[in-house]
Amino acid sequence: MPLVTPFPLGAATTLAELADNPHPRLALLRAHEPVSWVPELNGWLVTRRDLALTVMRDATAFTVDDPRFSTAQVIGPSMLSLDGPEHARHRDPFAAPFRPRRTHDRFAAFVEQETDRLVTALAPAGAAELRRSFAGPLAVAVVTEALGLSGTTTDTVLSWYDAIVRSVSDITAGHAPSAAGAAAYAELRAAVAATVTAGDVTSLLGAAADRLPLPEVAANAAVLMFGGIETTEAMITNALLHLLRHPGQLALVQAEPGLLDSAIEESLRLEPGAAVVDRYATRDTTLGAVTVRRGDLVTVSLAGANRDPAVFPDPDRFDVRRDNARLHLAFAHGPHHCLAAHLARLETRVALHALLTRLPALRLDEEHPAAPYGLVFRKPAALHTRWGRSGQTGEIAVSE
Repeated sequence: MPLVTPFPLGAATTLAELADNPHPRLALLRAHEPVSWVPELNGWLVTRRDLALTVMRDATAFTVDDPRFSTAQVIGPSMLSLDGPEHARHRDPFAAPFRPRRTHDRFAAFVEQETDRLVTALAPAGAAELRRSFAGPLAVAVVTEALGLSGTTTDTVLSWYDAIVRSVSDITAGHAPSAAGAAAYAELRAAVAATVTAGDVTSLLGAAADRLPLPEVAANAAVLMFGGIETTEAMITNALLHLLRHPGQLALVQAEPGLLDSAIEESLRLEPGAAVVDRYATRDTTLGAVTVRRGDLVTVSLAGANRDPAVFPDPDRFDVRRDNARLHLAFAHGPHHCLAAHLARLETRVALHALLTRLPALRLDEEHPAAPYGLVFRKPAALHTRWGRSGQTGEIAVSE
């Protein structure tokens, strides 16, 4: 870019700011440079909702299929890193089990059972850090159940996930991928192979193996593992943080059980678990008032689009009665819309219901302040809470 940049706000934007508290900077960019060149990203940052939709809907102009896509460097091609017919070929074998009714029929009882187990273990203590002791373990257990991997435990799945994510993060930061990531993925592939060999065609992986070769089944299993753990853990943790930070809004949810789903959508709008998605321009194209060149990185800020005041009045306010909160883009949009969004919603609904009704006077531990953090994935590093001795259990019904 020239020394006198036409994007002064983008030039002043730092990755540290975007990881810590991005929303004031995103608001400035959205108002004045909605498609801005950010040197620290070495790419364009899109913050306005209509332009974000343009990018995510048009896979012919803005693709994920690029050698720079870090996840593909670790696990190979998958539904996450392909577009067009190849993307559909990878995604379609996994899509049907995650439709709304099938999701509820297949997973509701398991999610409720696992949630009950976790809350029952936590309740006597009167205090806990709920991201690591509740939201994370629940997300891992559901992913393990969904994949149906033979001979594995939730601890094993979590260890694979941690190692593979670290390897992807190393590549994103410009470093070589770790050997531990490659070893973890090799173990995952072996577990997928064992599951497929067992011949249970009713399992998710067994059914997919009828339409995809084994390496592709394994790659897509890894993608489902990423999404099912990282973003669902964030979704539960962020939603609980929003409600506990806003006791007036929590009181509305307790008084009107039907508002629980609305509160979840509003939390997703304010703080999506995945703050950005990356695309690469396949040709020179106009985006807003900007000419994007072929090969340019185009990063869509879901966090920025979700606070666009043209769509969401008073966008920084947490409002469980907001009537259009579901217009958020927390699950992305277009061909790469999150496959398991309905399952993530189910988990979060059941989780919040259990926490708010079974841990009386649940509140934040003021000695341990919590705030979402992260450039790509955003959630508190920890969510310390206390309960008991004041107030009463809320009355919140789980809605379908």
